[in-house]
Amino acid sequence: MIPDRIIPTPPPGWTWKNLMAEALAEAGKARELGEVPIGAVLVEADGTIIGRGHNQPVSSHNPAAHAEIMAICAAASRKQNYRLNGAVLLVTLEPCLMCAGAIVHARLDGVVYGAKDPKAGVVESRLDGLDLNFHNHRVWHMGGILEAECAAILDDFFRERR
Repeated sequence: MIPDRIIPTPPPGWTWKNLMAEALAEAGKARELGEVPIGAVLVEADGTIIGRGHNQPVSSHNPAAHAEIMAICAAASRKQNYRLNGAVLLVTLEPCLMCAGAIVHARLDGVVYGAKDPKAGVVESRLDGLDLNFHNHRVWHMGGILEAECAAILDDFFRERR
């Protein structure tokens, strides 16, 4: 949750929409692999993208290979530290419970997502998972950035599968 509903300023040189477009490009990579098209980027306060990821649990045989996890792992490897204080994650779909846990443990400052996930999203849809009072770290969050585009890539993917 954003205190007093203040929308944080994006990093220098970016808008939240530009950064979400980068996450959508990652979602396109997942789609090309036949994976559910979800993408993520992790950006530092200075505007440097330090991690990118897209869904790949099927192709990697790894149930934890969600876009958020892949972006966090890439950033942690780059920074040589699992604590990514000051970074913000942009992801095309509201994170699940597993990813919310990784977000808290990585000490991210914020999460920006595109489309809501009414079935499994735990930022706002099914649970306020980032706002639980027992967490040792607080993460601000907001959704709805390029929401139509983020929802459309998923809708198209599943329509083609049916």
